[in-house]
Amino acid sequence: MARPCKKRRICAMPRCRQFGPHPLDAADEELTMTVDEYECIRLMDFQHMTQAECAAQMQVARTTVQAIYEAARYKLAQCLVEGRKLFISGGVYDICRERAGHCGCPVGCPRMDEGRNDDRRNGDMKKIAVTYENGEIFQHFGHTEQFKVYDVADGKVAGSEVVDTNGNGHGALAGFLQERGVDTLVCGGIGPGAQNALADAGIELYAGVAGNADEAVQALLAGTLQFSASATCDHHGHGHGHGHGEGHVCGHHGCGGSHGMK
Repeated sequence: MARPCKKRRICAMPRCRQFGPHPLDAADEELTMTVDEYECIRLMDFQHMTQAECAAQMQVARTTVQAIYEAARYKLAQCLVEGRKLFISGGVYDICRERAGHCGCPVGCPRMDEGRNDDRRNGDMKKIAVTYENGEIFQHFGHTEQFKVYDVADGKVAGSEVVDTNGNGHGALAGFLQERGVDTLVCGGIGPGAQNALADAGIELYAGVAGNADEAVQALLAGTLQFSASATCDHHGHGHGHGHGEGHVCGHHGCGGSHGMK
């Protein structure tokens, strides 16, 4: 049995998660760079950190950083040389809990801007969907049979309804939510393909959440919701009780298992 990977600390999610030639050809083969690979590139190539400094920042071994960096640089080269689409998604990581600007970034913490953007986004939320089952947050996005959809006005819940997915699953659920005007999703585990579909639909994702659906939405609106962007879900032969993104294993950088890579 593969041993779990140590989670890599990242400062913030990337501002843009999709790159490629213009126009994008739907038939082009895709590459997926994990979020921790992106963070390694950001720290070493943009922030000019040494390998040792990057390892300390991400809270992993130098050998792990070296493997992550080499994998990420090769994907960038493939994107440029072969003209392939590049998505940033998945991985095994935790978002830094330090106060923005006090995390060790030498040039500037990306969460300082992200915090301002989050304030704007919370004010712009109009309709929040939660994967739903008997009052609780259902833990597998692609298999959810219901969403509870909350209408938001002035930062507060103005109304809600439970809607059936009518057999839609995985990537089709992004379109299902988009058609209903949903701009924000709260869920448990979710695969990288579904994450990309939600991003394409312009739906903000808060994954790795468990517990009461109503309480989670209230926490989201209050800015206190605990979530984990690493709560990817590999549904091929594994359980789905993911709560908060735990129990994941990775498929490279010295660990066995699956990273959600394409």
